Amino acid sequence: MARIVSLILVTVLIGGCSSATAGSATRAAPVPSPSAASSSTADAGLVDIGAGLQGPSGVVATVFATGLDHVGAFAFDDDDRLWVATAGYDDDGTDAVYLVAPAGASPVKVIDGLHTPLGLVWSDDVLYVASAGGVDAYRGLVDGTFAAHSRILTLPSGVGEVNGLVMSSAGRLYLGVSAPCDACTPTTELAAAVVSFLPDGSDLRVEAGGIRAPVGLTFYPGTSDLFVTMNQRDDLGDATPGDWLAVVRSGQVWGFPACYGQEGSACADVPTPVAVLDAHAAVSGVAIVTGQLGAAVGSAAIVAEWATGAVLSVGLAKTGDAYAGTAAPFITGLTNPVPVAVAPDGTLLVGDWGTGTIYRITVR
Repeated sequence: MARIVSLILVTVLIGGCSSATAGSATRAAPVPSPSAASSSTADAGLVDIGAGLQGPSGVVATVFATGLDHVGAFAFDDDDRLWVATAGYDDDGTDAVYLVAPAGASPVKVIDGLHTPLGLVWSDDVLYVASAGGVDAYRGLVDGTFAAHSRILTLPSGVGEVNGLVMSSAGRLYLGVSAPCDACTPTTELAAAVVSFLPDGSDLRVEAGGIRAPVGLTFYPGTSDLFVTMNQRDDLGDATPGDWLAVVRSGQVWGFPACYGQEGSACADVPTPVAVLDAHAAVSGVAIVTGQLGAAVGSAAIVAEWATGAVLSVGLAKTGDAYAGTAAPFITGLTNPVPVAVAPDGTLLVGDWGTGTIYRITVR
């Protein structure tokens, strides 16, 4: 989380959002300047929805849990219980993973001594934790304690922050790995990339490269379409682009550091994002809803922006293998939202890194 926070120390926020078409298409024109995402709450038609938040009139917010400093990642086990990783600003080895079951219960620390865990996945009774340097597997949970754990994937020096983690329907884990810099060319192909590997850590592949910071990862339900949030460069002054939501496919190269959405040859063969979000937003978690939040929300990517304190809704339409999205403010009143997830019961959970609160969003 230190890299996400450091974005804000370098620059002042706020741009906005617009839309584009994603998939295998290449960009023929520059990405539009952000505009919509920075609309005011009133302009966006948001109202009080409870728990101090604002959102569309068709949903209600309640507090799911409190007392979790620096909420960084969510996962649900086979018993539909929520697990939460905390990831502080300083990588000092005091981060942890907690069990929160049921709603309203006090978080119970199960794993401690972690370093910026930003990815959690439960699969086949194994908890996978992505943190600084790689991915660990925890096995044999009995009475709140894991019997064993091992590092299944060790990343080389030269990579940046280790981010979101997701399991595909084919049984491969997908991981986002940032560049170690704002605008340099990484020294390893495993940086600024989405990689995948088997649950034992073997068969490591680079699925897509040239992505400054792939942070949140999720698959569109029932498909192999991988949605990824991308933090963009922050060193470009007035030319600083908005962060991106994109569908990432195997073999793609997204152009970092030369391409950041501008017109010209640097972006000529770069895929287009689904949507352009706010500039300097430190975009983080992403979840896909397909009607669980009502017809007004419909099928949408729910995207958290750490820096703006907002959660956006990116309405999705698909033509062939390409998605088009239009972003708009969805939930405001947060401090620094990071993880978002659709719970097994169909409700949406949003974790506020800044306050340690987890909110539940349901249909009114």
